[in-house]
Amino acid sequence: MSSRSLNVTARLDWTTLLTVGFLVVLGWLNIVSATAEAEVVWDMGGKAGKQLIWMGVCAVLMVGLLVVEGVFYIRTSVVHYVAVLLLLMAVLVVGKKVGGARSWFGVGSFGIQPSEFAKTATALILAWFLSRDGRPWRSFKTRLQTLALIAAPAGLILLQPDAGTVLVFGGFIFVLYREGLSGNVLLVGMGMLVLAVLTILLGASESWYPFLGNNSGFWWFLLSLVLLGTLTVLLVRAATLPRRRKVVSRWGVALLLGGMAFSTSLHLGMEQVLKKHQRERIHVLFGIDVDNPDADYNIRHAKAAIGSGGWTGKGWAQGPMTAYGFVPEQETDFIFCTVGEEWGFLGSAGVVGLFLFLILRVLHLAERQRSQFTRVYAYSVASILFMHFLVNVGMVIGLAPVIGIPLPFFSYGGSSLMGFTLLLGILLRLDAERFAILR
Repeated sequence: MSSRSLNVTARLDWTTLLTVGFLVVLGWLNIVSATAEAEVVWDMGGKAGKQLIWMGVCAVLMVGLLVVEGVFYIRTSVVHYVAVLLLLMAVLVVGKKVGGARSWFGVGSFGIQPSEFAKTATALILAWFLSRDGRPWRSFKTRLQTLALIAAPAGLILLQPDAGTVLVFGGFIFVLYREGLSGNVLLVGMGMLVLAVLTILLGASESWYPFLGNNSGFWWFLLSLVLLGTLTVLLVRAATLPRRRKVVSRWGVALLLGGMAFSTSLHLGMEQVLKKHQRERIHVLFGIDVDNPDADYNIRHAKAAIGSGGWTGKGWAQGPMTAYGFVPEQETDFIFCTVGEEWGFLGSAGVVGLFLFLILRVLHLAERQRSQFTRVYAYSVASILFMHFLVNVGMVIGLAPVIGIPLPFFSYGGSSLMGFTLLLGILLRLDAERFAILR
């Protein structure tokens, strides 16, 4: 072994690596239970056996990632990004449909999902772009270019369609905030979230509204938004110094028009773009009655499985709802149900604690970097992990809509495991070289 390899081994963050390894093993145990393969775990034809193969492949991949010098990832960031964009275009044409989305390349009995690798490529290109040549982040041009780099793969993934993965790309806002994006943007984002909730609730309302009649909830909301927004702008303008009133008026009108456009686009998208079952899932999340009695099937049974576990759970491979497949996709998107049923509240809290520890550890790695490239990349990794964890667990307990998104290092799936291994392996190698100047 070379001196360079020895140095990397000595400076490797073993805490993060061992945490990930522990999560992978725990995830596999739950996959075995969720697929009722506790007696045939070594059958390479089953899901548990296939996951073992992927675990071995990812272990080799991790070693390979740690051997390669960190400067390689910096210099090939653009190549990774362009290659992923080409794969995302290709899968729209020649990919096979799985679960209504054309997002997979079929390789024998295995499948490869390029969107899983798009996250790593986007993190690399974002780190490269923001760190090269001391680029001033505060310029409007740079901000547009940065958003375009994030939007390009997200838009291609949306065409598949894969809304769950697209949602993860929203986490890059935290990276940009760390690099100097104004906190006002986060406030605007919170305002948009409130508008979205009100738009969905009133858009689905069948009640009678003054002056507009039945089934006019959205238009009543839009009219109210115009009136209240205009009144607010006038009041703020009147309370402002004369020399600043023009600025207040411009920003007030811009925010009002932007809010109206956002709300209208969301309403039209809900009604004309989303499929019926997708609208039903969103309506169920907000407690809106739907005609389909099975619209909340997944969430209802997921909650029942988690609740039945009590404090300590029913024991590994002993959960009846897991064993008999009451919750669809319990080895992938709903794997946290298995944790709740078989390990109980204490086990669930332990798994949640492990993920929070991993995310906080990655943030710690980010803040100790001297290289801006590595810092931006590390924050990207933390944001991706956080979004996956937040949406997946939130979906299972009924706090987020049902969308296909895996739990990192835990859910069944080779593409998912390889994608997260790639994401974290590059970070660990870059962190091992934190005392060097990486450009």
